[in-house]
Amino acid sequence: MDLQFTFIDSLKRIPASDWQTLSQDAGPFLDYAFLEALEAHHCVAGGSGWQPCHLLVKDALGLLAALPLYQKSHSYGEYVFDFAWAEAYGRYRKCYYPKLVSALPFTPVPGQRLLTRPGANAADLWPAVLERLKTYCHEASLSSLHILFPHQEDAVQLAELGAMQRHSVQFHWFNRGYNEFADFTATFSSRKRKNLLKERRRLLEAGISFHRLKGCAITAEHMQDFYLCYQHTYLKRSGHTGYLTSRFFEAIRQDMSERLLVVQARINGDMLASALFFTDKLGLFGRYWGCMQEVDGLHFEVCYYQGIEYCIEHGLPFFNPGTQGEHKIQRGFEPVLCFSNHWLADNAFHTAVQHYVAQEKLQVAEYYREASKLLPYSQQHAT
Repeated sequence: MDLQFTFIDSLKRIPASDWQTLSQDAGPFLDYAFLEALEAHHCVAGGSGWQPCHLLVKDALGLLAALPLYQKSHSYGEYVFDFAWAEAYGRYRKCYYPKLVSALPFTPVPGQRLLTRPGANAADLWPAVLERLKTYCHEASLSSLHILFPHQEDAVQLAELGAMQRHSVQFHWFNRGYNEFADFTATFSSRKRKNLLKERRRLLEAGISFHRLKGCAITAEHMQDFYLCYQHTYLKRSGHTGYLTSRFFEAIRQDMSERLLVVQARINGDMLASALFFTDKLGLFGRYWGCMQEVDGLHFEVCYYQGIEYCIEHGLPFFNPGTQGEHKIQRGFEPVLCFSNHWLADNAFHTAVQHYVAQEKLQVAEYYREASKLLPYSQQHAT
């Protein structure tokens, strides 16, 4: 197969329709509108430490495949942590940054990474793509290649091709044919069901109301209210206003409204908290949240229970509420293995990290087993 590889520094280098043809079934975060908004509104590119260098693959018929790619000058916003690897490079007076990363910026959602033309098979392309990426790392003096949160079958193939596989755990919710929220909580043991219902009831008794807004019902004012909550929480937690800008959120409101869900919490009409979710036919993805005032249990209601209710009402099979957080387990979110693949240009470092990753996999497997034991379901409903 005669393939042509091109690296582009902005999605604006290709028509949106060309990218959308490849990404039509890949979820909301690979939409042209999402990735281009990140670039256009300075969440990536510029001085962000995320320099776009997306890979395009062409054959005799035209655009065959694409891979979102970034040269990174740090490891923030990835949720696959390699800071220790960078420190090890530094101890030997080697440069770990810049590195090459295929990821959804600030979005640790597992899924497709190599986008292909309808009828094409990513498995047929990965060998040539991976070799081209390795060559690009050498040409651009990049220390390493990292493919974050690919589908499991891609992760397995990449490991077979020499990009070591790393494991991590997220917590996802699965809709097992529930008709209403009570059907879901009925699967809990009695004590844990009472705890969950008490948690929800306490907020309502405090006079807090919850509102779900979808699609074109989300106005610019709603998005600005959300952004103020998002910004306030980032400032309190991290000392900065967040990776994403108000212009980015307004852009996706205008261009991706059919994929958005906003949840608001209000008290006496005043904004208390808000969360932004993305949806597609596969499920719901909880991404960003913030609050103006800390209230016990508010985060769980806005970010978890409202999402679960939405999935049940709309027959969505799956809810990914975001990465990390053992507190999700007691609320019915089940541990799920996630994957990433890594190749280091320095053979000695690659071998050393490979040994580390092998030991880490054993620890992750044990964590997965222990987390599975903590699920709140009664014995007859245990998965």
